[in-house]
Amino acid sequence: MRRRCAIAASCLSAVVALAPRAGAEPRAVPEAGAREPYVETLPGTTVSFDMAPVPGGAFEMGSAEGEPGRRPDEGPVHRVEVGGFWMGRREVTWAEYDLFRADPEAIVRAAWEPPPGADALTRPTPAYADETFGFGKEGQPVISITHAAAVEYTRWLSRKAGRPYRLPTEAEWEWACRSAGGEGPLGDRAWFAANAESRPHPVATRAPDRLGLFDLLGNVAEWVLDRYEKDAYASRSSAAVTKNPIVAPDDREYPHVARGGSWKDAGSGLRCAARLSSSRAWNERDPQDPQSIWWLTDGTFVAFRVVSPFEP
Repeated sequence: MRRRCAIAASCLSAVVALAPRAGAEPRAVPEAGAREPYVETLPGTTVSFDMAPVPGGAFEMGSAEGEPGRRPDEGPVHRVEVGGFWMGRREVTWAEYDLFRADPEAIVRAAWEPPPGADALTRPTPAYADETFGFGKEGQPVISITHAAAVEYTRWLSRKAGRPYRLPTEAEWEWACRSAGGEGPLGDRAWFAANAESRPHPVATRAPDRLGLFDLLGNVAEWVLDRYEKDAYASRSSAAVTKNPIVAPDDREYPHVARGGSWKDAGSGLRCAARLSSSRAWNERDPQDPQSIWWLTDGTFVAFRVVSPFEP
């Protein structure tokens, strides 16, 4: 129970934008109201990442019956409206994540330890084995981390950068995918089962989409903020627009949603509407008791990217 409550607290805290850290260095990012791409450089380092604007809008979320590869949890189709946000042009890499892991201002917390205060930041315990699974770190997306670890990273990043970062909601992710032209032939813009040779690849080595985003489909699936509910869409009115929907995390460790498909999926899994539910099988080989709240022994296909809302 203690472990589950700790995960819930970290996930729920990510739904609310963090205030800038006191004394945070000014960042080379747009002023309030600006809607231009920007580069975020983490203070005191040369590590940076690019953010691209995704204007808000309304769309039909989910997939229609008859769409190839469609699963029942992708319907019914319903009208959704989301606000604008910046989205990472690529998935978070080891270069960024390892700064989080090494930050002395964030305490290390094991699975059996009680959660810290609401405003405290925690960082991962060491991985049980090689966290890269032999794929290396140079340019590679962070893999095999839990949903809770991704959320804690975004809390840490918000403090360091002095502006709010979090995981995208399911609706934001799907809107970005559709806005970017995610439907259609995968061609040279995605790593998937047909061309990935059974492994993840360095980020941004396929062609970008029309929003300038890399690997939104394929390479690695991406955590979103929402808890997975197979019937979530059925509770939303088909006659009205649902604004900024989210299935908020609670005290359950599983399941959460990952989007976009990965290197191990066929093309039918690389669709804007496709939803992937996490499961305990993603950590099946972890021999520890309790199992890690940070690492997945069987999740070499899941990673994440960050967003920052136009209007926190």
